[in-house]
Amino acid sequence: MAKMYGAQQRVQQAPSNPLAIKTKKFSLEKNKYIGLCMRQLFSNQWKWSFLPLALILGNVALNLTAVYKNYWIYIFIVVGVIGYVLFWLIQFTGITQLAQYKQLFDKYRYEIDSRQIFMKISDKEGGMIKWDMITSAYKDKDAYVFTMGKYQFIHLPFNVLTSDNDRKLLDKILRDKGLIS
Repeated sequence: MAKMYGAQQRVQQAPSNPLAIKTKKFSLEKNKYIGLCMRQLFSNQWKWSFLPLALILGNVALNLTAVYKNYWIYIFIVVGVIGYVLFWLIQFTGITQLAQYKQLFDKYRYEIDSRQIFMKISDKEGGMIKWDMITSAYKDKDAYVFTMGKYQFIHLPFNVLTSDNDRKLLDKILRDKGLIS
């Protein structure tokens, strides 16, 4: 076998598993990303909704007992809640506009097996995600969502899976990993 020097060396990619689930190439839409981030925000911080509710109920009690009558607190609470939600909406929308996050919205093809998830841009370029990086997963009405951290996830719509068998196999893998029940 002849030796190869310099630019002639080839980097061998791990061979793909013939039994792996192979998806069609697709990209995450920016509006879908913003919606998923807002959903995760609300599911993580729903307990804080009791604070404005308690302030409103406390003010109603003060108004009914005629101890202290004020109506500005209602406006202040509504403006505060809307401002908080808008702040996070602007943050997530800003992420979609930044150049360093452009790769989140590139087109990828996924190969999923019980060992790892390959994200492929082309047949030679891509990355690998081990299953231990996935903290949780859930089935949405039209997709699988694998959560990797705070506002980091993989969104796999059902229509990118090539067959019903792939969907059943993905369900089995996720159950075996303990990510869904």
